[in-house]
Amino acid sequence: MNRIDRLVRANVRALVPYSSARDEYEGREGIFLDANESPFGPLNRYPDPRHRELRAAISNLKGIALENIFLGNGSDEVIDLCYRIFCNPGTDRAVIFPPTYGMYGVSAAINDVEVIKVPLDQDFNIDIPAVTPILDDERIRLIFICSPNNPTGNCMDPDRIEFIIRNFSGIVVIDEAYADFSGKPSFIEKIGQYDNLIVIQTFSKAMGMAAARIGIAFASPAILKYFFRVKPPYNISTLNQVAALERLSDFKPVTIQTETIIAERRRLHEKLEAITLVEKVWPSDANFLLVRVKDADAVYNALINKNIVVRNRSREVSGCLRITAGTRSENDRLLDELSKIVI
Repeated sequence: MNRIDRLVRANVRALVPYSSARDEYEGREGIFLDANESPFGPLNRYPDPRHRELRAAISNLKGIALENIFLGNGSDEVIDLCYRIFCNPGTDRAVIFPPTYGMYGVSAAINDVEVIKVPLDQDFNIDIPAVTPILDDERIRLIFICSPNNPTGNCMDPDRIEFIIRNFSGIVVIDEAYADFSGKPSFIEKIGQYDNLIVIQTFSKAMGMAAARIGIAFASPAILKYFFRVKPPYNISTLNQVAALERLSDFKPVTIQTETIIAERRRLHEKLEAITLVEKVWPSDANFLLVRVKDADAVYNALINKNIVVRNRSREVSGCLRITAGTRSENDRLLDELSKIVI
C-alpha cells in the first residue's frame, strides 16, 4: 500500500463508487435508454460526470496532464472532499493558518475534524518555528495553506511552503484561488515532485465565473482517483461546463481583464493611503486590499448606507476592511464616499 492509500480513510479505500449511466457509456451518439432521462427537453441529458472536454481544455491552458486534474462544484466542494477522504470524524485533525479563508474551519466542523490553528506571523506569513513541532502529529492529516491568502492578500513564502510539504507526512492543500493576480509561479509546477500535494484553483476570480461554481484540484492520480470515487455522480452541470469551455475558447479577454484589475488594485492602494481615516493598506497579490481604518464598524456601516458593500474583517484582523478592486468607476465612487466619512 502506497503512502497516499494509507492516508485515505479505510472506508473510502473500500468504497465501491456509484457507476452512473454516463460512466458506463461515454459515447455522444446513440439512442439513450439507459439513464431514465426524459427523451424531451433542451437539457434532458445528464452531463459528463468526468468533465473530460473541460478538463482537456484546462490541461491545454495550464500545461498539466489530464490525469492530474479534478473539477469540483466550486472550490468549496474540493475542500469538503479533502476532509471526507482523508480525515476520520472525531479522530483526525487539520491545520490552518489564521487569519485565512473561513471555509477550511467550517468544513472541518461539518466533518467533525478538530482544527489546529497556527496564527500567521506579524508579516502575515507562515510561522515555521510554531508549526514545525506539530508536523509529526499522526492525527494531523491535512494542512491548508491559502496563497495568496484571504483576507490578507499576500502570497506565502514558497520556501516555507515547501518546508512543510517535505516534512509533513499528510496532505498539503494549497489554495491558489487568487494566484492569477499575483504574477508569481504556481505550485501546480510541483505536482509531479510531491505526491502529497493538492493545489486548488477556481473559475470564480480571474475567470469571472463565480456563478458557475467550478473549482479545480491539481494533484497526483493516486489522490484524484479518490476524489472521483467520492464525488456526486453529476457534480457540475452541462450549462456550467459549456460556459467554462466558452470562456476558455478565447483567453485574451481574461488576460486583459486580469491586467485591468491588477492596475486598479494598485491605483486603489495609492488613493486609499491618502484618505484621512485610512491607517494602513497592506500590499496585495490578490484582487483585493486589506485596509485598516479608524472604527471599521462605523466605516463599514457608512458605506452600506451608500450602497457600497465591502467586507468587514475586523473580527479576524483588528480594525480592518477587505476591499475588492472593482471597475474604475466603482473604485472612484468608493474613494469619494470614504473621503466624506468623518470619524
